[in-house]
Amino acid sequence: EYAAVRDYINGRFYWDPNENLLLYTLPNDIVSVEVGSKDYSISKEKQSKDYVILKTEGSTAYIALDFIKEYTDVEYKTYDEGASRVVIQTDWDNVKIAKVKKDSEVRRLAGVKSPILTDVKKKETVHVIENEGKWKKVRTENGCVGYIQAKALKNEETVSYDRKFKEEEFTNIKKDYTINLAWHQVTSKTANNGVLSMIANTKGLTTISPTWFSIKDTNGNITSIASAEYVNYAHQANLEVWGLVRNFDPIGGEGISSSEETHELLSKTSSRQTLVNQLISEAKNVGLDGINVDFETVAEKTGEHYIQFIRELSVECRKNNIVLSVDNYVPQPYNAHYDIEEQAAVADYVVVMGYDEHTEGSYEAGSVASIGYLKNGISEALKSVPADKLIAGVPFYTRLWFERPKTDEEFAADEGTEAENYPNKVKSSAYGMDDAAELISSMGAQTEWDDKTKQNYAQWEGDGGVYKIWLEDTQSLEEKLKVIKENQLAGVAEWSLGMEGSGVWDLILQYVN
Repeated sequence: EYAAVRDYINGRFYWDPNENLLLYTLPNDIVSVEVGSKDYSISKEKQSKDYVILKTEGSTAYIALDFIKEYTDVEYKTYDEGASRVVIQTDWDNVKIAKVKKDSEVRRLAGVKSPILTDVKKKETVHVIENEGKWKKVRTENGCVGYIQAKALKNEETVSYDRKFKEEEFTNIKKDYTINLAWHQVTSKTANNGVLSMIANTKGLTTISPTWFSIKDTNGNITSIASAEYVNYAHQANLEVWGLVRNFDPIGGEGISSSEETHELLSKTSSRQTLVNQLISEAKNVGLDGINVDFETVAEKTGEHYIQFIRELSVECRKNNIVLSVDNYVPQPYNAHYDIEEQAAVADYVVVMGYDEHTEGSYEAGSVASIGYLKNGISEALKSVPADKLIAGVPFYTRLWFERPKTDEEFAADEGTEAENYPNKVKSSAYGMDDAAELISSMGAQTEWDDKTKQNYAQWEGDGGVYKIWLEDTQSLEEKLKVIKENQLAGVAEWSLGMEGSGVWDLILQYVN
């Protein structure tokens, strides 16, 4: 069954139930199979097997194991005695095995009164799954999983098997310098004309990422404000241009912006192909060096479709020597479906946006990007992404918060929602570095260094409540840059160009060179 293949054997197999297609992504090609067929295509070239590759029963798809074996380091055996079953092995490195000392029993649970699942013979080999005191959880050669007494085993060892299977390698573009990328928020074609003034005062910048592409509809069409002239100016300044595509805040206000629309777009192979083709076409037309994907509010159910989009885009980027980078929230259990481990395998760079710890929609005031938030985000990402592929995003902006106690009416209105757990009514506005500093000065407020967040903090009373602000400035930025350098990351990315204060570029240059 497809779900078992995806979850346990090889996650690169992708089943599209809307268009009845099975896909497998290779570094430079897509393997495609239709239901009930012995044929499959690679790069539109038809090939055949002597068995049906893909079957369906209702909405459930089944893939022939022999076809899976073509692309996966897997072995399988079938057993007909008792309950018929298939035993599939995919793990070949650091496998724990042991020999059975004497004829013994494998039981359902760890205890002599637990029912016997199967008998094992002396000298038989079992795979050791985990230890449970006087018992060990094991898998027998014929695929039974259960418990055997530890004293019944001997010669436990960890082995790795020498396998002939070689998986095709996803090659990546790797820059021979530390990346210093700034996102440039561009809202119209005429706004592209400001690129020269935007980059005039920067130092050490290697890459600029203009917000040029948004999704027009769920069929995969895009809205583009890309400019070849902009790219030429950037190239003259020795900057690479990575055009950003997003699934929210559509250019001109017309386009998709919801998680449901994103699901409809990405769950259809034809729509993903349209999106990929249009992005690559625009990139080639204006001479882009890279594409930066910024998809937010992707629902858990959309995860497998989203990562398939990243795979398919990576194939075309690889063919055209275009850098592919992917933006991500700080890794949390609830966004694991973004699958940054697979992103790291197929894309060139993975970006973790170390900000929006507290956002416009937060129910309490707080830092946009405390040092702990960034540190945790980097450490979690490094569990799945090599350091030389990981870029850390930092903010050039902060939020001014206004807090006041809720009225009785507001408490009543919040009943039954998450907001009822918070005693204050809060709202916030975003400020660039210089504007935030000027605001504090105009209010006559004093800043204090908050060692927990590694930021300067100020607050003052007014309008029946309290104003609070955790500043982003050269002091807070330096603390973040230290963490990035300590972890030897691929680089830093800043949101967004034009919001930085004086001295920022000299500071970044000290840490990113």
